[in-house]
Formats: sequence, structure tokens, C-alpha cells
Amino acid sequence: MAEILNRLNEVRRGVMFIIEAPSGTGKTTVIKKLLELDKKLNWSVSVTTRAPRAGEQNGVDYYFISDAEYDKLLKEDAFYEHVDSQYGSRYGTLRSEVDGFLNIGQDVLFDMDWEGLRQMKSKAPDDVVSVYMLPPSIKELRRRLEGRSTDSKEIIEKRMGLVLEKMQHWTEYDYVVICDDVDQTVDTIRQIFSAERMKRKRQIGLIEFTQKLIDEVKNG
Repeated sequence: MAEILNRLNEVRRGVMFIIEAPSGTGKTTVIKKLLELDKKLNWSVSVTTRAPRAGEQNGVDYYFISDAEYDKLLKEDAFYEHVDSQYGSRYGTLRSEVDGFLNIGQDVLFDMDWEGLRQMKSKAPDDVVSVYMLPPSIKELRRRLEGRSTDSKEIIEKRMGLVLEKMQHWTEYDYVVICDDVDQTVDTIRQIFSAERMKRKRQIGLIEFTQKLIDEVKNG
């Protein structure tokens, strides 16, 4: 029976898992742990028109392309989602990059805001599962931002100023998790991922398996 269940788990369509949260909630840490613990979870490599930064590798951090190449991809509807940054660069999630995983039963993880989520859901509503992480309190959120010691006071205030704008879209996500403890949050999100993988619509191997059971009953 265990062998059968393992086979059914393998013969399925992958899932696009999207995670979002206000800065300082712990999203980056949670995503890193999820990728370390789950071998069926893959990070989506996006394309961008900006120049590589020190240490960044093409095909690992981003696919670095020209504006002309980006325009061509946009015209071909090659993106699941795309966005123009306020700094002039453009970013996009390639359908081919994601579908390569989904079609072999592998899942893809995204760090994506509500605008990207809307685009993804409009193009692949059956494949997208979204999780919104909330901090236990705004006071704790500020404490975490200040405790990182990576941002100036001005940047911290700017991030705090964006909290309300980000949180106003929490109802657009399928699941909401309060990140009080990082490890517990990771466990909770892994349970969500496990349940979503088992949904009937994604277990394409169930059709063949169930038909075999029916044939066994009919044949006595």
C-alpha cells in the first residue's frame, strides 16, 4: 500500500505556492527553511532587464536579458506575471520556467505581492495556492526590523509606512498564518502544502488507480 501511495504522490501536477508578508515578518527566513526542507519545492528564477549585481549569476539569481528580449517575450505572452519597477527595471516570471516543474509533479515557490498574485491567478487559477504571513503585532514587527541592523532608520520608517498598504490585501490570499515563531510557521505552511498536493484535481494518477479498483470489483 505504501508503494501505491508513493506512486500516486509522484503522478500529480505541481503547484505554484506564493508567499507574501510585510517586511520584517520573517518571510525570507521562512522561505529559506521551506526550500531546505522540501525537495519537491523549487525556487522560481525570474527574468530582469537590470544589470547583474556583484556575485549574481545568470540563470541562478535571475535571467538577465535586454529590453528588446523582454519586449519580445511580452509580445509572445511568455510571462505568468510581469512588473515594471519604480527604478526602471522590468521583471517577469516565465511560463516555460514554471511549467517545466509543474508538468513533472514538482512545485514552485514564489515571493510575490498582491499584484503578481492577481496576474498568476488569472492565468493559472487551478495551479496557484497563496499564503499570507502576518506579524503577531506591529510593535513586534518594528522590533524585528530594528533588530536586523541592516537598514537605516529612514529605510525602517519607509518599510513601516508600507505595512498598511500591504496588509490591506491579505484577504486575497488562500491561507493566513501568524508568524509568532518561525519554526512553527514553517511547520504550519508545510502542512498547507501537503494538503494542497493531495487535492483530487492535482492527483492525476488517481483516475487510472480508481479505474483499476472498479475493474477489480466488477471482475469479482
